Amino acid sequence: MHTIAIRINKHGNADVLDLDEVPIAPPGRSEVQIRQSAIGLNFADIYQRNGAHGPHAAAPFPITLGSVGAGVVTAVGEDVVGLAIGQRVAYLHPGAYQVTRNVPADRVVPLPATITEQVAGATLLRGLTAEYLLRRLYVVRPGDVVLVHAAAGGMGVLLSQWARALGATVIGTVGSEAKRAVALRNGCNHVINYRKADFVADVLALTQGGGVSVVYDAVGKDVFVPSLQCLKPCGMAINYGTASGDVQAFDLQLLHARSLIVCRPTLRTFIADAASLRSAASVLFAAVEAGSLKLEVGQTFALADVRQAHRMLEGRATTGATVLIP
Repeated sequence: MHTIAIRINKHGNADVLDLDEVPIAPPGRSEVQIRQSAIGLNFADIYQRNGAHGPHAAAPFPITLGSVGAGVVTAVGEDVVGLAIGQRVAYLHPGAYQVTRNVPADRVVPLPATITEQVAGATLLRGLTAEYLLRRLYVVRPGDVVLVHAAAGGMGVLLSQWARALGATVIGTVGSEAKRAVALRNGCNHVINYRKADFVADVLALTQGGGVSVVYDAVGKDVFVPSLQCLKPCGMAINYGTASGDVQAFDLQLLHARSLIVCRPTLRTFIADAASLRSAASVLFAAVEAGSLKLEVGQTFALADVRQAHRMLEGRATTGATVLIP
């Protein structure tokens, strides 16, 4: 049996993405086989394609990119319990850019009727990331003021919605007036266009000089160090993505005067075992069902058009979550 996969044989720009036909074996004893209907496109895929640092582990070429998808179980290994042929599922596991694939059962999450496969493929990784950022790494409480960079992006809209539902005042930054409107529709109380204004000065003005409790930063190099000026004493700056480049070494004395905290986390630490993954997913799905969070697909691309999808994501020409359709 064969399937179609998108692989790379070297690091580089989007041109290194190749469509290949590859063999696929029956699922192993602890695996399920999934015919995918949706594959998530995330910035981590760009990092891996470029050979940059990221949550992925080093692997020999050829590498099949991607880490999240959704579809229907078509075969089940003999040791698997709780998953059945015909069941709708999503998963987090490397090698997502292919039509049919085998996945360890402990990386698979059954989908409730309220979550479509496209939505799960596009947003599960981001949704689980939002869960640990808002509920575990820093616990957002009513009355907190939070700063969300890239507030109109796939992660930004989830963080802003959920933080607002948890009782926080949300300040977002965006790079265009069109994205300002997206951010305002998705939970932000205030939105700053960083191309037209000094976001540090605006944040301090909005907080009467007090600063924010936490900064959620997926941009990295361009904003992380200035963001420290936005924090209140004992505030936390979380760099969970590096769209503008890695944050290089900085002076720890910048943290000293106000006892600031910085963190560079990765989702895999927070969902390292099956119980943690499924617990986090249940919290995420419950937030959707309660109306605290809208999981939506911003745009779709055919899997065969993956080069165009990568270029648009890198060029910040997408809004919200993106899904590849096999």
